[in-house]
Amino acid sequence: MKLKKSLIAFCLLFLSPLSLLAQNNQNTISDKDIVDAYHYFIGRLLVLRQEHIDFKDGGFKWNEIYHREPGGVTWANPNLDVVYSEAWLALDPKTCVLVDIPKIDKRYYTFQVLNSWGETLSNINERTFPRRPYGKFAYCQENAAVKIPSSTERINVVGNKFRVLARIEIGKSQKEAVSLQKRIKITPTAVAQVETPVQIPLFSNKELPTVVAFENAEAILKSEPDTNDGMVPLQEKTLLISRNLGDEAFRARVDEVIRKEAIPSFLRALVSEGTHKNGWGATPAAGKYGSNYLWRSLVNYGGIWANTSEEVVYYRTNTDGTNTPLNGSETYTMTFPADQLPQTLVKFFWSVIVVDSEKFLVVPNPLKKYLVNSQSKLQKNKDGSLTIVFANKQPKNYPQTNWLPTPAKANYHLTFRFYGPELPVVKGQYFPPPLQKVTTSLSKNEL
Repeated sequence: MKLKKSLIAFCLLFLSPLSLLAQNNQNTISDKDIVDAYHYFIGRLLVLRQEHIDFKDGGFKWNEIYHREPGGVTWANPNLDVVYSEAWLALDPKTCVLVDIPKIDKRYYTFQVLNSWGETLSNINERTFPRRPYGKFAYCQENAAVKIPSSTERINVVGNKFRVLARIEIGKSQKEAVSLQKRIKITPTAVAQVETPVQIPLFSNKELPTVVAFENAEAILKSEPDTNDGMVPLQEKTLLISRNLGDEAFRARVDEVIRKEAIPSFLRALVSEGTHKNGWGATPAAGKYGSNYLWRSLVNYGGIWANTSEEVVYYRTNTDGTNTPLNGSETYTMTFPADQLPQTLVKFFWSVIVVDSEKFLVVPNPLKKYLVNSQSKLQKNKDGSLTIVFANKQPKNYPQTNWLPTPAKANYHLTFRFYGPELPVVKGQYFPPPLQKVTTSLSKNEL
C-alpha cells in the first residue's frame, strides 16, 4: 500500500502544468532547499551516468547477461572475493525477463536486482527463497499481462530499467565458481520497448556537476519512479529549481550554493554519515534506504550497487584510531582478539580491500594483491589473535600473507565486508578493531 501511495504521489507531480508547483518561483527556494535537492538528485544522476557508461563503453545490451572474468570489474569498491555477472533489465507491460539460477551449495551467491535509483529490490538466494533458492524466476512489472512458464517464481517490480549484479563466492575453487556463474541465464519473453536514457554531462567523481545537474531534471525524474516514502517534497524542490534556471541571476545563485555548500557537505558526509566506532563507519541501511536519500546518494557515489545489510555489512574508514587520515607512507596494524576472529562473525566470508581516495578503485601494486580475506592463509599470533598490516612495503616481522599493500605517499580508504553477517554485525553491535600506526623497518622483500 505504501509503495502504491508513493507511486501515485510521484505521478501527480507531472499531471498539470498549472499546479501550484509550476506557479511558484525562485523566491520561494532557500539555500537549504538547493542543498537538499542536490543531495537527493545527485544519486539518480550517478546511476544514470553508470547507465550511459555501461552502454557506451561497457558493451551492454538490454536483457543480456555478461559473465565477468574474476577480478574484471572497474567500478568503485569492487568485491574481488566473488565472480560477478552483470545485466541491465528492461521491462514493459508486455515483457518479463526469465532468470535461471543453478543449484549452488556451500558457497555464497546472490542475484541482486536494483532500480534506477540504486535501491535493492530483490535478491535470489538461500536467505530470500529458502524453500527453492534455485530454478526459474521471472521479473515483471506488476500489471504485465505476460504468461510465464509453470513452476516459475514471479517477482513484481516497479519501474522500467533495472541493474543486475549476480555474485558467486570464489572460495577454494575459482574454476567451480566460474562454472556456476556461466549457468546463470536471463531470457526476455519479448523485445522490450526501451527509452533512450536522458542525456547528462558525464561528470567525474572529482568534478561533480554544479548547476547543470538540474538541467533536464523533469525528464530525468519522469524516466524512472522513486517509490521510497517521503521523496515527493524533494522531487518538488528539484523540479522548481530546474524550471527557474532560465533566470540568469537565479542560475548563478544555484551554482554558487552547490559549489560552496552542497558539494562540500556531500563529501564531508561520505566519511561522517552513519555510526562510527574504532575509526570505522558502519553503513546505515545500505541497499534499502527508506527516507535516507543522502546515504543512498553517497553509496551511489562511493560504492554503487551496494546490497542490503541482511546480505552484507560494509565498514569503511580513511583514518586510523586517532582520526588521522590513512597514508601510504605510514604502517598500520589491526589486531583481532583470539575470541573474536572475523570468520566467527560471518556465515560465509569476510574481506578487507584498499582503494584510492579519488575514484575508490583498487590500488595497483607489483604483487597484484588487493585484499585480505577468509581464503588468505593468514598466520595467527602466539596468543591466537590475528594481525593484519597495511603498508606500502612489507614491514619486517610480519608475514607477507598478513600484509596488504597501500599506495605510496597517498591517502587511501579501506572497506571491510562481512558476507552473511551474524546478528551482532547486522544489529550494529560490532565494529572492527582500530588501526594503529606503528614504527617499523622494512623487510628485504620490498615492492
